[in-house]
Amino acid sequence: MGPGNCRRGRQPQTGAGNAPYLALGGTPCRCTLATVPKVSVIVISLNEASNIDDALGSVAWADEIVVVDSGSVDDTLERARRHTDRVSHHTWTGYGAQKDHATRLASHDWVLSLDADERVSPELATEIQSVLEQEPPHGGYRIPRMTRYLGTWIRTTDWYPDYQLRLYDRRKAHWSSDPVHESVHVDGSVGTLTQDIHHHAYRNLSDHVETINRYTNLAAGQLRDNGRRARLLDLLLLPAGAFVRNYLLHRGCLQGASGLLVSLMNSYYVFLKYAKLRELAGRRSDER
Repeated sequence: MGPGNCRRGRQPQTGAGNAPYLALGGTPCRCTLATVPKVSVIVISLNEASNIDDALGSVAWADEIVVVDSGSVDDTLERARRHTDRVSHHTWTGYGAQKDHATRLASHDWVLSLDADERVSPELATEIQSVLEQEPPHGGYRIPRMTRYLGTWIRTTDWYPDYQLRLYDRRKAHWSSDPVHESVHVDGSVGTLTQDIHHHAYRNLSDHVETINRYTNLAAGQLRDNGRRARLLDLLLLPAGAFVRNYLLHRGCLQGASGLLVSLMNSYYVFLKYAKLRELAGRRSDER
């Protein structure tokens, strides 16, 4: 099969979207073979006008795209409606709960969850279609994710391959209710794909720091709710361990300044999470 061609028994349809991510060869392919499971793509959004076109354009081949927005005030909704008529509002209930809601709205049992700052590479689109053609033996599939950071694709540190369970049969799966770092739980076996999701997470260092600050608020609260405490040694040893793991064990040292920056920022994330956990414990003591 040549790049951009449909598989046997499928009819090509032209779709809108960002050309580099449409399909191999630049021609999107939406598959209509009745015996092949159809796939719904779900995307949750909030003020993602700068990302939503590229994200949805990269899945123009899908049978359905469902966007659940939690109150965008930019033109995210207008842009999303250029790609799909399945755009709705749902008050924010947390990452996992929001994605679970979007999954329930999907028309098809096989679901691909995509974040607004991610893109499905043409190679991954082809691999997903190939897996679904062959009567999937698993209830879900992990997909490697590669992040572009300050102009460089990161192929080291904790950021790669950074497997994400994103393709799943919703009859056998549900999202966790974790407020941060949500995940899909599958009842049954899980397979692994080889092609990457492309992740465009941070515009610059300031954006990265702001994201860390926001996520560590949620992560510290989750640790507190789980009964975890932060000792002084945790503030020293856990960030140091994170740096060693990222920079040495996971080979961040091989990617120059980018590898060093990612390793340091991942270490900072761990430090800030446990520092905030101690802060929360102090507040609770003061309230007694």
